[in-house]
Amino acid sequence: MDPAVLDLILGGLPLQRDENLLVGFDHRDDATVYRLPSGEAIVQTVDFFTPVVDDPYDYGAIAAANSLSDVYAMNGKPLFALNVCAFPKAVSPDVWREVLRGGAEKAIEAGIVVAGGHTIDDTEPKYGMVVTGLVIPNGCGATSARAQGTSCY
Repeated sequence: MDPAVLDLILGGLPLQRDENLLVGFDHRDDATVYRLPSGEAIVQTVDFFTPVVDDPYDYGAIAAANSLSDVYAMNGKPLFALNVCAFPKAVSPDVWREVLRGGAEKAIEAGIVVAGGHTIDDTEPKYGMVVTGLVIPNGCGATSARAQGTSCY
């Protein structure tokens, strides 16, 4: 979405403050970072889109890699993922199995488990993941870590 349009949409929402929310709406980033009582922080993202290639397996793998990359961009270490699926009933379940297989194999490559997810019937296919990870907040979250080239793990 165009950032100016997003600003118009978000501009009228009530402000919510939480001292543990280290990266939220105000950063306009692709993921959020929330500090846990242990001092570690979780980084979480949701990313999904319509098919960008014709091959279902490749589409699933690309969408999963894109979701995982949001956690990596925050210098996070992914822990697990959930699938987000909008699949038209008119398309064969075999196609959707291949999409999910592509996503699952990317998750395995990243060393994480796909713990479940959510599906809906939609006229236009969409697939992606919610990915949750860990990040150490001492300069290792959001844009400051990327700018400094630091690593948390």
